[in-house]
Amino acid sequence: MVMSAASATGSHSRNGFRFSDQNGDYNQHNDGQAFSVAGSEDFEAQKAFYSNEEKRKDKRNLMSNDQEDENLLAEARQPLWRKVPIASSLINPYRIVILLRLVILVFFFHLRITTPVHDALALWIISVVCEIWLALSWIVDQLPKWFPVTRETYLERLSLRFEREEVPNLLAPVDIFVTTADPFKEPPIITANTVLSVLSVDYPVEKVTCYVSDDSASMLLFDTLSETAEFARIWVPFCKMYNIETRAPEFYFSEKLDYLKDKVHPTFVKDRRAMKREYEEFKVKINVLVAKALKKPEEGWVMQDGNPWPGSNMDDHPGIIQVRLGSTGALDKEGKELPRLVYVSREKRPGYQHHRKAGAMNTLVRVSAVLSNAPFALNLDCDQYINNSKVLRESMCFLMDPQLGKKFCYVQFPKRFDGIDCNDRYANHNTVFFDINMKCLDGIQGPLYVGTGCVFNRQALYGFDPLSDKRPKMKSCCWPSSSSCCSSDSESSSDDESDQELVDFDDEEEEEEELSFMSLKSLEKRFGQSPVFIASVLMEDGGLPKGTNTRVLIKEAIHVISCDYEEKTEWGKEIGWLYGSVTEDILTGFNMHCRGWKSVYCMPKKAAFKGSAPINLSDRLHQVLKWASGSTEIFFSGYCPLWYDYSGKLKWLQRLAYTNSIVYPFTSIPLLIYCTIPAVCLLTGKFILPTLSNLASIWLMALFISIILTCVLELRWSGVSIQDWWRNEQFWVIGGVSAHLFAVFQGLLKVGGVNTNFSVRAKSAHDTSFAQFYLFKWTALLIPPTSLVILNMVGIVAGISDAINNGYDSWGPFFGKLFFSLWVIVHLYPFLKGLMGKQNRTPTIVILWSILVAIIFSMIWVRIDIFLPKQTGPALRQCGIRC
Repeated sequence: MVMSAASATGSHSRNGFRFSDQNGDYNQHNDGQAFSVAGSEDFEAQKAFYSNEEKRKDKRNLMSNDQEDENLLAEARQPLWRKVPIASSLINPYRIVILLRLVILVFFFHLRITTPVHDALALWIISVVCEIWLALSWIVDQLPKWFPVTRETYLERLSLRFEREEVPNLLAPVDIFVTTADPFKEPPIITANTVLSVLSVDYPVEKVTCYVSDDSASMLLFDTLSETAEFARIWVPFCKMYNIETRAPEFYFSEKLDYLKDKVHPTFVKDRRAMKREYEEFKVKINVLVAKALKKPEEGWVMQDGNPWPGSNMDDHPGIIQVRLGSTGALDKEGKELPRLVYVSREKRPGYQHHRKAGAMNTLVRVSAVLSNAPFALNLDCDQYINNSKVLRESMCFLMDPQLGKKFCYVQFPKRFDGIDCNDRYANHNTVFFDINMKCLDGIQGPLYVGTGCVFNRQALYGFDPLSDKRPKMKSCCWPSSSSCCSSDSESSSDDESDQELVDFDDEEEEEEELSFMSLKSLEKRFGQSPVFIASVLMEDGGLPKGTNTRVLIKEAIHVISCDYEEKTEWGKEIGWLYGSVTEDILTGFNMHCRGWKSVYCMPKKAAFKGSAPINLSDRLHQVLKWASGSTEIFFSGYCPLWYDYSGKLKWLQRLAYTNSIVYPFTSIPLLIYCTIPAVCLLTGKFILPTLSNLASIWLMALFISIILTCVLELRWSGVSIQDWWRNEQFWVIGGVSAHLFAVFQGLLKVGGVNTNFSVRAKSAHDTSFAQFYLFKWTALLIPPTSLVILNMVGIVAGISDAINNGYDSWGPFFGKLFFSLWVIVHLYPFLKGLMGKQNRTPTIVILWSILVAIIFSMIWVRIDIFLPKQTGPALRQCGIRC
């Protein structure tokens, strides 16, 4: 386009016959007198000179435009991303300290084992075992942190390469999966905001399809999506016209930012106010739907068209699919096309295993393959909205890379959350995991899949190996069309056969058909009885053939969401999201890495996704319990990284990371014992350490210094704040002595045949008042940490009393015991604050410490006895009967 514009400019200058010299424009003078021969010759010479000069200028313009085009093409050929290793000045000291700490641990445990405490032998043995376990846990966690990396993407190069003006848009289509299970625990307004952020994403609309999975078959969510689709007709063009960020209206209108920054359009303020009013009306409509849904009619739900709602019984209903928006649906207010929105509720019948979220995700994989078949798929929880509208472009920089894109199974983005208290009391942000551990895994074979905010390569979901050449090829006649299947192809092939009279060709064709039939049968055993879906599986670049009948595709989509479709197939075993654990994310990512795939961790400057997190103590502990229970289920399953698939495609550091992700709940046992030992020592007067020699003191001090240096250097290269690190340490102890412990027992019960069920966590709408933060919900998970706090406080009181009674020499050992006991209480401090209840009440920690100080003061007061009369005179001695 640039070249054509330059050529047009040059021709216009020549046709206009306009020349210019240094003084300005040249004009031909004619005073009515004839030119002399010399004068005419001079004029012709000047004319030739200026004409040549103009041609040279045109040539220079053409060359400059050609050079500009060449520069743009050269820029487009540059890599779409690059790996940025951590600076050696930051990472090398960290590695050295890790090695030193390993050496110190060896000498420390040699000292501990060779110097037993004979007067407290049982305590000594238990403490040494716990210390060795905790040290091994640290090693398993630390070794995969050896190669941290970060990555940069170049969105401009992506646009230059795949979005040229003179050719059709070449960006790959993306299917987006949004899952929800209960509209009363997951408010419809939250799901609606997530869907709106998806529909307004900065990506070609014809290449985006949003699938919403409703596992409750609720007419409330069905009607909510109807209202959402209507509101999207005005919201999407508003976002794209003014380049709005964030594109979830609830969070956009609640942001306390200068919304006029970088806005130059004169009608923006007026349109924003009008849009806010429209959104408030939209929320009122959703609230009305919620209010109506609270009272179920006796005759069941009835849709707006008068037909009964097929999903009145959420545990026994047929499959439901409704296509909204898109090329066949409503357009936006400007008459432009919107991304397609599809409502999906899979069939459910009694007696069938539905496999929770993993089963819903596999249903969406099949439905999307039949209806749109994009080569890539993004999965989101209903409360995880798109915060960065360019997130799909960020992921395409990796997945559409011409050299390495076919080797990436998914691009994982970090989780970020709204509505967390400023101090992040319960470590909801999980900063250490997302900003340290995941960066380190990205330097090995890739980050773990965390269940949401992840863009998948569809071929990896189908269980194929990367760059596999052994996939069977099939004809496209499996796709339904408006006419008979493959009629034109069969006619042309018959004409060709009539023209060619070769017997060998007929034999080869029969052999080909036989092989194709055999491969189709094997694929049906693996993927299920759907030729349409199988044909989509074999299309590596995705897409649907031209002329496909949408109505027939809908019928096929209903077939692939039936409850018995997965029977006798490999769904949930080797294909799609794997079954067998409530943490299907770890299992699914692990299976892909075992096949040789690599994953990518993408951290754009503006957070890609944001969502909600449990902000009160009880809900947070139940969330941790679910994750830990899923890990124990994997440990007792056949997919345990300790013994599963040693084919060599999974790197050993990656295997170590997966091992850490499933064995960490078992660390709760030594952790609980070790947190109890200080109180036992204070109550019994015993200690787990003997009298320290000079050498022992040096090794103990070296161990503490190495621990501190490891933490400091880790924070230095990662950029994580000391507060986030400390909150993570505190909640590691809180979760370890409560949720992780219960998860171990639940895992053992499941091995014994006793199943434990998990309900959907209740999500709350966006609320800045933190009403849920101070809500106290009693649960059995609170018993172990509460017992630890009381036990250690009682131990401190008993230790102080014993030190006072035994004199000056007993204070030295007491301070050693006191240090470990205070270590436990300080780590449980956020837990104690969580017990305070309402904000205006006196904090429980103040009450507990007041009782502690009062008891200590009372015991000291009794010891002094200042109000009792003192005995004077000679000391009385027992004299027996002779007195």
